[in-house]
Amino acid sequence: MTVGILGTGNLAVTLGRAWASAGHSLVLTGRDAVRAGEAAARIGAAASAVDPGGFAGRVDVVVVAIAWDGLEAALFLVGGPGGTLAGKTVIDCTNAVDYATGALRPASGSAAEVVACSAPGAFVVKALHLFAGGSWPFAGPVAEAPVVAICGDGPGALEQAGALVRDLGGRAAVVGGLSGARQLEEAAGFVMRVVAAGHNPRFAVPDVDPALLKQ
Repeated sequence: MTVGILGTGNLAVTLGRAWASAGHSLVLTGRDAVRAGEAAARIGAAASAVDPGGFAGRVDVVVVAIAWDGLEAALFLVGGPGGTLAGKTVIDCTNAVDYATGALRPASGSAAEVVACSAPGAFVVKALHLFAGGSWPFAGPVAEAPVVAICGDGPGALEQAGALVRDLGGRAAVVGGLSGARQLEEAAGFVMRVVAAGHNPRFAVPDVDPALLKQ
């Protein structure tokens, strides 16, 4: 699979390296061609940088690894509003929270829904915004692998996103349609608030074994 990464920062490089190790090809783009080339070089031989105008035609799946402030501009850069991403799975990793307060920055809806509006016809999946790039790839026991909650409206897109999560060493949990993305995005803010209060967020949610609920 050719995975296109819209973004050139540390998350793009970390995900790109992990997916390259799993046998995928990577294509990166961004507003700065030099940074895109440097990011591709950091990933290795499986990655290349392209001009934004040629990005959509080169990739099977798109991963959006852009800061909230530049999200709409980045999608415009690759022709999203004009339909270049129509029919493609677009995985939105945007962490749209205020890092000082943990508050979600979109006044309503979600960053993932902004992506959907800026890329008509695409099958948008919210995923991979909650775990820091340093979490990947995970190489420990499967039972201890991070659970990545994902949501979206296209079954095929959810399967593609789930497969890429598994290639990182994670476990995908489909939790609903794209309308639930705001809840997933707010979870990141909750985690930040717990950390700011001096606690490990791992202990801020109950330990629930789903198997016990079925008895």
